[in-house]
Amino acid sequence: MSHWFHILAGSGRDARLLHAARLAEKAWQDGDRVALFCDDPETAEALDGMLWSFRPEAFLPHDRLRSSDQRPDAPVAVLECEPTTTDWDTLIIVAPSLPATADGFARLALIASNDDDSLQRARAQYRQLRELGITPQVHDFRKRD
Repeated sequence: MSHWFHILAGSGRDARLLHAARLAEKAWQDGDRVALFCDDPETAEALDGMLWSFRPEAFLPHDRLRSSDQRPDAPVAVLECEPTTTDWDTLIIVAPSLPATADGFARLALIASNDDDSLQRARAQYRQLRELGITPQVHDFRKRD
């Protein structure tokens, strides 16, 4: 199992979404089925757009699933619903809360941008993961040149 906690040097939602798109592309290229967990339609819409446009040469086949009843067709999906562990290998969390199934994924990534609200939510998520017996590997991009 691999669990990561990425703290970005940049701030704001767009920085988190761009990083999530890059992580999704890498995981998909490695052969994973990838879910990007959102908590609201506005963020899901922005992330959906980001997956189409984050790199001109990139093509990331993806679905947008609004309900757990929907079945994914593409290997990547933006979720506005609880992710099921049987559908996905990698879960990338861009929501401020963890899904109930967070401890059931082989690979999990949390992303925090460098602003107070995002860092505060990320600290709470980190504590929740620790309570589930998961200690994510921290990648703090603020410390890099």
